[in-house]
Amino acid sequence: MRHFSKLVRPYIIWSLLIIMVPLILIILYSVTTGGNELVNIKFTLENFKKIGEPIYLDVLKKSFKLGFASVLICLVVGYILAYFITRFSDNMQDLLILFVTIPMWINTLLRTYAWISLLSDNGLINSFLGLFGLDAVSFMYTDFAVLMGLVSDVLPFMVIPIHTSIRKIDPSLIEASHDLGANRFQTFIRVILKMSIPGVINGVMMTFLLSISTFVIPKLLGGGQYMLIGNLIENQFISVGNWNFGSALSIILTVIILIGLTLMKKFDKEEKEEAE
Repeated sequence: MRHFSKLVRPYIIWSLLIIMVPLILIILYSVTTGGNELVNIKFTLENFKKIGEPIYLDVLKKSFKLGFASVLICLVVGYILAYFITRFSDNMQDLLILFVTIPMWINTLLRTYAWISLLSDNGLINSFLGLFGLDAVSFMYTDFAVLMGLVSDVLPFMVIPIHTSIRKIDPSLIEASHDLGANRFQTFIRVILKMSIPGVINGVMMTFLLSISTFVIPKLLGGGQYMLIGNLIENQFISVGNWNFGSALSIILTVIILIGLTLMKKFDKEEKEEAE
């Protein structure tokens, strides 16, 4: 036991340095004024009250709007994709899921630049339209461009949990449904869809949290005119230098993420209890 504690000790110290200390500083900045020097600081809740100003509420509304839109698209596309993947053999399913996760191996910045090459005025899509004598369409710096970037970035996080839930369904339940006279649609609604709800919830929470917190995609595909909550936090720390307000925004985003993770954990627990 002592030997084990010695092995764990460096990990605990390292975790305190890279996780706890920055977190404590962010909490401290969020409830103080005085900039990033931590001198002549004064405790206040004004940083959190500032979030209620119309300009920042608009940022939150825009973030949630695009977040919900990306979740809806990912849910429809992701569920269909996950469902059809489960129609194949186990070995083929593993291979197809590998193809789904491969884009995650590529840096988000590179994937975003790939979308720019597709959607720009002289990009591949407009070049293809030009072959048929069609006028170029302005895709860049629109909701469509940002949504496409968000969906392509977070789609695997919707597909994987849904596929896992559907794959765990006992085939005998589906056979019993058919034996009792249910057609394919009824079996899908009453058995497959119902039993895959935990995976849907996990996928929805993960894609939503990732969508509202990203800042690279809206910045590049939105041309700088899309200020989401992730971009606002980045702007406060890097451009404006208002670490106090940026920390308050970070705390709000952290609370949202923790609530989402708690809900995911709750549904995972319920799924395990039902399986047992």
